[in-house]
Amino acid sequence: MEEKNKAIEEPKETWWKGPIKYIVAFFLIMILILWIFPSYGVKLDPNPKVIPKIDEVVPTEVVFINNTSLDRKENIARYVKPEDPIIKYIATKIASLSCGNSRICQAKAIYYFVRDNLDYIADPVGKEFVEHPLQTISSGGGDCESGSVVLASLEEAIGIDSQLVLIEGHAYVRILLPEALSRYKIKKGEDWIYLDWTCKRCEFGEIPPKNLRKKAYYVEVP
Repeated sequence: MEEKNKAIEEPKETWWKGPIKYIVAFFLIMILILWIFPSYGVKLDPNPKVIPKIDEVVPTEVVFINNTSLDRKENIARYVKPEDPIIKYIATKIASLSCGNSRICQAKAIYYFVRDNLDYIADPVGKEFVEHPLQTISSGGGDCESGSVVLASLEEAIGIDSQLVLIEGHAYVRILLPEALSRYKIKKGEDWIYLDWTCKRCEFGEIPPKNLRKKAYYVEVP
C-alpha cells in the first residue's frame, strides 16, 4: 500500500516554476523600468553639463560701446542684437560647451550663464540706460533691462524666439519653446517659458509669483 501511495504522489514543483518566478519577474521588470525611464527623461529634459564663465566665451577683442539713454521702454527691443557676430559667437560657444544638440538644454545653458555671471546693478537715480549686450557682458553687470537684453540676444542668436516682458519697475524675458516639458510653462495653454535672470534662486522656468500678477507689456524682438 505504501509503495502504491509513492507511485501516485505528484512530483514536487521545482523552485523556478513556483511563486518565486513571479517575484523574480517583478524585480526584473522594475529594474528595466528604472533603467529606461531615467534615460528617456534625460532625452526629454536634458540639463547643461557645465555653465561657462564670461572669460571662457568672450573673445579678447570685444570693443566697449557707450551706454545709450533709454527714452521709452517700448523701444528697448532695438538693443537686442542677435545678429551681432560676437553675440552669435558667445551664444554658440555657451551652447557647444554646455550641451549637445538639444534646444532645451541650450536654452537652459544661456539662461544660467546670464543668471550666474551677471550682477544686478541699478542705474543712477532718475536715469534709465540700456547698454549694448556686449558692454553688459564685458562689464559683468547691469540693471534688469540691460541683463534681459543680453538674455534675449543670446537666446535669439541660437534661434529661440524671445520677447522682453515689461512690468512696473522691472523687466524680464520669455522664450518660446514648445518642445519643453509643461512644468516649465507657468501659464496653462502657453508654450512660453518665463525667465528672470535677476532672481538668483530661480531655476529655468521659475519666476517670482509677484511678477506674474502684475500687468505685463510684451515686446517682440525684431
